[in-house]
Amino acid sequence: MNQKMLWQYARLIVGVGINLQKGQTLVINCPVDRADFGRLLTTAAYDLGAKDVIMLWRDDYCTREHWLRADDSLFDGVYSWDADRLNTLAKEGAGYISIAAADPENLKGVDQERQRRYSIASNRDLKDFYNLEMTNGFPWCVASVPITAWAEKVFPELKGEEAIEKLWETIFKMVRITEDGDAVEAWKEHCGNLERRAKILTEMNLESVHYKNSLGTDLVVELPENCRWLAGGEESKAGHKFVANMPTEEIFSAPKRDGVNGVLYSARPLVLNGNIVDKIRFEFENGKIVKATAEKGEEVLNKALDTDENSRFLGEIALVPYDSPISNSGITFFNTLFDENASCHFAFGEAYPSSIEGGDDMTEEELFEHGINATAGVHVDFMVGTADLSITGKTRDGKEVVIFENGNFVF
Repeated sequence: MNQKMLWQYARLIVGVGINLQKGQTLVINCPVDRADFGRLLTTAAYDLGAKDVIMLWRDDYCTREHWLRADDSLFDGVYSWDADRLNTLAKEGAGYISIAAADPENLKGVDQERQRRYSIASNRDLKDFYNLEMTNGFPWCVASVPITAWAEKVFPELKGEEAIEKLWETIFKMVRITEDGDAVEAWKEHCGNLERRAKILTEMNLESVHYKNSLGTDLVVELPENCRWLAGGEESKAGHKFVANMPTEEIFSAPKRDGVNGVLYSARPLVLNGNIVDKIRFEFENGKIVKATAEKGEEVLNKALDTDENSRFLGEIALVPYDSPISNSGITFFNTLFDENASCHFAFGEAYPSSIEGGDDMTEEELFEHGINATAGVHVDFMVGTADLSITGKTRDGKEVVIFENGNFVF
């Protein structure tokens, strides 16, 4: 593996993804399979003046054993010391890097009721952490590196190091890293292009959008008043830009909680709670998913939807052109970080308050009054974009505008 490109990637995640500031603490969640990359991130952080780097290692084998065999009482709460650590660091504005790399089916066969209960418990015990994460109270970045089980799922014709090497090459391409290029400048340009489109969409002042494609999707999504379309870099409450996902190709907002009606089909497999869910069909009435079916993983899907009373409502609407680098690769990554950036997508569950003007400073009650699904025990992205997707919008002054034709932006 090209060490120069690995180092460039680590510096990109820490310096642009988190935009780490001198004297700031950094928390890294990383698979033990990639301890080598975790160490590069640590060095990059201290080079930029980190106050401390806290490493949280995880392992697919140990994770699966925990979910299968740990005492049942553990899934109704978070250890107090763990909750105190995460909540306290979030309040201090620490940066959080999550390296999203796991066997896509690592938790196949695990009791889904345990996962549902733990989602409720963690949202209760880590309320401060999650609230600050959703309102940009601290910078965070999700990126990825290859591990064997995942690489072999993406490239089933390859094994071991060959699969890992192929996935490394693919990831570098998706995050705009080349041996002799300047990834930082490439990201600045890319984020600028995304933000330009987001500004156009915000200025349209859309009241609703209508999705249609040959899979059978026929969905009308109303948008809250004063909605904002966001993309590229975000800004923490301390005033520092950060990029939450690397890669990112999306422009996103939040639907009106009770304003979604029709039928929606998924376009790509979804990895959910360590299981693969595929060929999803949703029926919506007044914002709520009243029926959800899937050819694979239906029970897993419905358990997640039943996490709490707000999990069957949408929290995110995101636009991604079909003609984009990840989509054009022709690869199904079985990793939401990549697959959601290859396709228009929605998320059921909690919304980002910044999706409406002033939302980050509103209470939960105020957000609900403005039509935002402000609290839910989940935020699950699922992909719906296809090559023939059309999206038409209706502005608040009654004009009809075309947003997508044949899967791509018209502007």
